[in-house]
Amino acid sequence: MAEQPHAEGGASPPKSETLMEKLADKLHVGGGDSSSSSDSDNDERKRPSAPPAPADEVKPSFSEAAAEAKAKVFRLFGREQPIHKALGGGKPADVFLWRNRNISAGVLGGATAIWILFELLGYHLLTFVCHGLIFSLGVLFLWSNASSFINKSPPRIPEVIIPEDVIVNIALSTRYEINRAFANLRQIALGRDIKKFLMMIAGLWLLSVLGSCCNFLTLVYIVFVVLHTVPILYEKYEDQIDSYGEKGWVEIKKQYAVFDAKVLSKVPRGPAKDKKH
Repeated sequence: MAEQPHAEGGASPPKSETLMEKLADKLHVGGGDSSSSSDSDNDERKRPSAPPAPADEVKPSFSEAAAEAKAKVFRLFGREQPIHKALGGGKPADVFLWRNRNISAGVLGGATAIWILFELLGYHLLTFVCHGLIFSLGVLFLWSNASSFINKSPPRIPEVIIPEDVIVNIALSTRYEINRAFANLRQIALGRDIKKFLMMIAGLWLLSVLGSCCNFLTLVYIVFVVLHTVPILYEKYEDQIDSYGEKGWVEIKKQYAVFDAKVLSKVPRGPAKDKKH
């Protein structure tokens, strides 16, 4: 019987140990959680932040891409600008391209009336100018003198003064174009460019044929009508016309290469230009 308390006393330390182990386990688990959380915090701190999203690159719009692709397409006469700019832009190009139908129709109708008046009715320019001035001056003179009798204000005749700079600019532009034409004619006459020579001969021959078919006024009227019809049709069917023009241009270059090899290469040419050192 005396051994029982000893056995019970000896059994008590394992219980305390088990309690301490449980507490240690709990502390260990809690410490592990804190360490893991700190580790995760450290990992999050050490983890490099995502690079900033790159700025949106300026991508060309669909219209710009289409315009760039369209510019690479073959254009007649090596044109790189829209037809409006090729015609000089401004109001003349607006008239030729019928941007304002009323103005374009009025200009074409006026040109047609003048052509009918001089060509079909046989009216002469000098006679027309003189009769127009006689009629205008007579009406204005009578109106100015009769205004006091009929109690009406006299006509307001504007004062017309041509600025000097306008005349100077026109003269300078005309001088530049004439000098350039003379320089081209000189180069052609010296035999240095056979291609320009053939183009000039063909152009002059075509003008002579047209001149034999109609007079100068009719020729000017035809050019005027062409300027009011061909550009607007070309602008409307630009892609189709350029496609056929490219095929025709390729064929012309082939024929010209054959003609150059068989004929032009055998023609003696003038002296080459002196190179400036």
